[in-house]
Amino acid sequence: MPEFSTLEVECSDHVATVRLNRPQQANAMNGAMWKELRALGDWASEEPEVRAVVLSGEGKHFTAGIDLQLLMEIQSQIAPLGDGRKQEKLRRIIKDLQDSISAMENCTKPVIAAVHGCCYGGGIDLVTACDIRYATADARFCVKEIDLGIVADVGTLQRLPTVVPGGIARELALTGREFSGTEAAGFGLVNAVFENPGALLEHALGVARTIAAKSPLAVRGTKAILNHARDHGVAEGLDYVATWNAAMLQSTDLREAMTAFMQKREPVFEEA
Repeated sequence: MPEFSTLEVECSDHVATVRLNRPQQANAMNGAMWKELRALGDWASEEPEVRAVVLSGEGKHFTAGIDLQLLMEIQSQIAPLGDGRKQEKLRRIIKDLQDSISAMENCTKPVIAAVHGCCYGGGIDLVTACDIRYATADARFCVKEIDLGIVADVGTLQRLPTVVPGGIARELALTGREFSGTEAAGFGLVNAVFENPGALLEHALGVARTIAAKSPLAVRGTKAILNHARDHGVAEGLDYVATWNAAMLQSTDLREAMTAFMQKREPVFEEA
């Protein structure tokens, strides 16, 4: 496991439990956290012991979004450069931040977000890149960028409209209004809401353990196919899954699942 300074990571029962760990700063996403989120996605993808990830926040909040100090640091990095080079450098920085968020989507293992307290700005980018989302009823969400005079640029405007109705996504992005976990459930942004962070995390971990007990090969394939289907038409999706299963269908996981079913026992799958 990589060394993390802004994330707390534990692994048990094939589930990696990850907490954003800057509670004194409301888990604001500083430069180190952005880099570590990308490292987390890469590590979870390659670690055979991990079959699912639960992402939550330490302390009172999930995250207040991007750390304003990071924005100031970015400004200082590009300020000495001339026109053209300044814009080129800023574009590279934005792309790098996008990659950190996309690491959750590109992780081969399912990532479950468990949100309590505030989830603002970059937090929306982060949770919309996760596979499943739960929240406390009183969690507070906000697409905050519009109030800072900027266009959200690391995933919210691309992913939120695939999760909630398009008109809702536009309303939230254009008004910057705050909305609760209960309202988020009504939109479909989160699957369910819970009364307190303890019940929230217990449920998220239960779902993660259920997933971790399934065929790792089938879970990874299902996530890959769902992501592809979201971005392509039905015909392309069917062609892609046909090719996928032509390669993966005759697996040891399938044989073990069928044998376990006939023997009325729980299947035991290979780690990788």
